Amino acid sequence: MKTFQYRPQGVCSRNIMIELDDDNVIRSLQFEGGCHGNLQGISKLAVGRKAEEVAACLSGTRCREKPTSCPDQLSKALRSMLESKAQ
Repeated sequence: MKTFQYRPQGVCSRNIMIELDDDNVIRSLQFEGGCHGNLQGISKLAVGRKAEEVAACLSGTRCREKPTSCPDQLSKALRSMLESKAQ
C-alpha cells in the first residue's frame, strides 16, 4: 500500500489523502474541506476501483465557472500518484 497526499489548486478542498494498493486500486480516499456530502459520495464511489478508471472518469469536471473542480483535482492527484509509483 502507498499513501499519498495532494494539495488541490483552485477548489474549496484543502487536501486529498489517497491510499492505493499494489494493483492501483483505491483503498482509502479522504478530502479535507470542500462540499462534505458530495466529497463523501465521490470517495464511496471511488474506493475499490482502479485509480486509472477513476481518473479518466473525473478528468475535466468543472465547478461552475472554475476551470477545475474537486473531482478534477482528484483525477490530477491520482495521475500524479500513478506516475510517482511507476518511477
